[in-house]
Amino acid sequence: MSTLPSNYGSLLAELRNEISNSRLRAVLAANAELLYLYWRIGHTILSQQEAKGWGSKVVDQLAEDLRSAFPDMQGLSKRNLLYMRKFADLYPDFLIVQPSVAQLPWSHYVILMDKVKSREEREFYTQKALENGWSRDVLSMQIKSSLYERQGKAISNFEARLPAIQSDLAQQLTKDPYIFDFLTLREDYQEKDLENALTEHITKFLLELGAGFAFLGKQYHLEVDGQDFYIDLLFYHVKLRCYVVVELKTGKFVPEFAGKLNFYLSVVDDQLKSEFDQPSIGLLICQEKNKVVAEYSLKDINKPIGISAYELTESIPSDLKGTLPSIEDIEQELLKSHASNEE
Repeated sequence: MSTLPSNYGSLLAELRNEISNSRLRAVLAANAELLYLYWRIGHTILSQQEAKGWGSKVVDQLAEDLRSAFPDMQGLSKRNLLYMRKFADLYPDFLIVQPSVAQLPWSHYVILMDKVKSREEREFYTQKALENGWSRDVLSMQIKSSLYERQGKAISNFEARLPAIQSDLAQQLTKDPYIFDFLTLREDYQEKDLENALTEHITKFLLELGAGFAFLGKQYHLEVDGQDFYIDLLFYHVKLRCYVVVELKTGKFVPEFAGKLNFYLSVVDDQLKSEFDQPSIGLLICQEKNKVVAEYSLKDINKPIGISAYELTESIPSDLKGTLPSIEDIEQELLKSHASNEE
């Protein structure tokens, strides 16, 4: 048996990477071509309706004739033709602004057309979906949670405490309020319950926080001159290149919270931050906050801190908690239902 060349492993890895990239480019190119086709069909219908007064019966006949001509092609139903018309109407510059927006699948555009009314919002969700690689379900969830209205809305002192580019990006990573609708908590839940629930569902929590957050730990230990302190949640943000200290409070915001978080940030900057890291950022997430009190609390704080509220869709009474299915139970049931529908 002949011995493989010494560089065989690296060449194999290079070829595998090249094949993977080529397949991805082929998928993206096919998706772009499909979107261009749908836009052109929709534009034709739209222009004929405006110029010739095409009605519903003409579209019915068009769908029937197209399906007869291309029996193996999906997506030529009357319903989808009407979506194509709407697509051309809502995205009149689609052929000009390509190719980036042509990377989103058609199903994403159907959701955007169904659920988002304004052009500014559609552009926002389109860009976020492209940046973060959102699936169709994640896009729907983000729209339902009104991310457009919540993004970058935390009260903060970032503009005064960070360089311009850093402060803009830091502000955009915040939300107000944060929506923790994936949690099921008793009405009398405590901060520790909230912290544990968020870390148990860390994937969903990271999705709500947004792209770029890497989870480092909960109750992160800090020691200062022999005294022990514990950060609720510690993250590192890869785009900002800085540590993010998150403190959770179940009650109303009080100014003392900002002072304590400021102390934590000083310690993190001294003990964890390297010469390559940017200044650490604090995020205080409270059940309630008063805007004016929060702004005064941050006025003379020397560390960059953002203050947001959070919302739970519902809290479960203690006597019912044990009788209701968990998030995992619901997910398993949905998977079973999906599998049954495919059979």
